Amino acid sequence: MNLGLSAEEWQAVRLSLEVASRSVAVSLLPAIGIAWLLSRGRFPGRMLLDALVHLPLVVPPVVVGWGLLMLFGIRGPIGGPLHDWFGIRLVFTTEGAALATAVMSFPLIVRAVRLGLDTVDTGLEAAARTLGAGPIDRFVTITLPLMSPGILAGAVTAFAAGLGEFGAVITFASNIPGETQTLPLAIYAATQTAGGEAVAARLAGISFTLAIAGLLLAEVVARRMYRLLGRA
Repeated sequence: MNLGLSAEEWQAVRLSLEVASRSVAVSLLPAIGIAWLLSRGRFPGRMLLDALVHLPLVVPPVVVGWGLLMLFGIRGPIGGPLHDWFGIRLVFTTEGAALATAVMSFPLIVRAVRLGLDTVDTGLEAAARTLGAGPIDRFVTITLPLMSPGILAGAVTAFAAGLGEFGAVITFASNIPGETQTLPLAIYAATQTAGGEAVAARLAGISFTLAIAGLLLAEVVARRMYRLLGRA
């Protein structure tokens, strides 16, 4: 069943799934660390860090893409050395699209993980400490399992959001078929083509379906995990 999509349209669907998956893989561990700092840390500049982490939620995505272009372009302070020393180029590549998507969805994971962490009973951690458990043991055996619903929900939500990212991707990675043209970019390209309304409608329907499925999955995963942990 091909849903009436051409090979190029299916390629956009596949690329969207790939980019969203890579973005979650890149941002999940750093998001857990930042969420831990924001929830448990007490240090100067904590409010500023919180604001910076959530900045992609409030600035135009094009601004995020422009910032990435300045930093990771082949003449940027990060992208230049990566290209000159290691031959790594992120701009206008699938990896660059994943990076832009990861930056945009990063705050969603942080918020979900932080909410999950805030519900962890610190008394359990204190009890484990009195029994001789070290910081790593307490985190692995108590904190991580209890905050896992937030981690899973955040990852699924970020994946769903990544499927729809447009502004940052097109600014940093451009709209290259087969390389960076994800579903939103393919829909945009179809709307700019004469007679492309039917293609845009098909792709928009797939995008809508994937987004709804992702949000429902995030809710189901969180509820099931809380139920397994006896907290719902």
